Amino acid sequence: MASGRTRTIRASVWLNERPAPKRRADHSGPAGAAAEQTAGLDHDRIVAATVRLLDAEGLTKFSMRRLAAELGVTAMSVYWYVDTKDDLLEYAVDAAAAELEVPEEGTDADWRDQLRQLAETNRAMLVNHPWVSRLIGEYLNIGPHAMKFATAAQRVAVNSGLPVAEVPGALALVFQFVYGYGTIEGRFAARCREAGLTQDEYFHEVMATVNGRPEFAESKELMDARPSTDVEAMRAHDFEVALDCAIAGIEVLRDRALRRSGQDAGR
Repeated sequence: MASGRTRTIRASVWLNERPAPKRRADHSGPAGAAAEQTAGLDHDRIVAATVRLLDAEGLTKFSMRRLAAELGVTAMSVYWYVDTKDDLLEYAVDAAAAELEVPEEGTDADWRDQLRQLAETNRAMLVNHPWVSRLIGEYLNIGPHAMKFATAAQRVAVNSGLPVAEVPGALALVFQFVYGYGTIEGRFAARCREAGLTQDEYFHEVMATVNGRPEFAESKELMDARPSTDVEAMRAHDFEVALDCAIAGIEVLRDRALRRSGQDAGR
């Protein structure tokens, strides 16, 4: 039986208008306000510190108290600028998205090269900030930097000649792949750091333990066929091959749609 109560669904910090905090002219207010004034706290500084902490310590260790300690203020001072921890994490995701490089609009560059550029910069961001992949999907990810990237990706996909109705699916193919690839790559790198090893050291240590075991024979044969045993080089090679497969699929889909439209026009 329904209780009659309704739950408020959190939309996005980017859809809520929050008035800018008023700065105090003296220290007559709460201790947190005084600390805030002394530290010269502002929204950008809070978000930047959040990103630094998330990069250094990960999502599970992050808290508003830990952030306040990093900034040298009280936790209440931080709440002058953000309403909740969720809001702050959403701001941090978009701050990380500021690193995404997009092709210049109106250039004559091939759409395939532009799509590769977008995929590679997205992969790099996910690897540099492993916590981002945990939050994408949990939040709408519609901040200004994310939307700049999304708009560029949509423009590039349209320039491929795909029917507009098929553009979202094609972009899902590419960027869901990038998400998965970059997420695993970032977590592997974090695991190596925790173990105090380089990625190459960790990889070769694992390979040494499976060498000669029959259940891994076929996998080892594939590994030996790779052009390099350097982990970063292997990942870059595999990423390029996978992306080429995705782009080839988009071309096939586009050509099929063009043939269909030509047949319809000839009827």
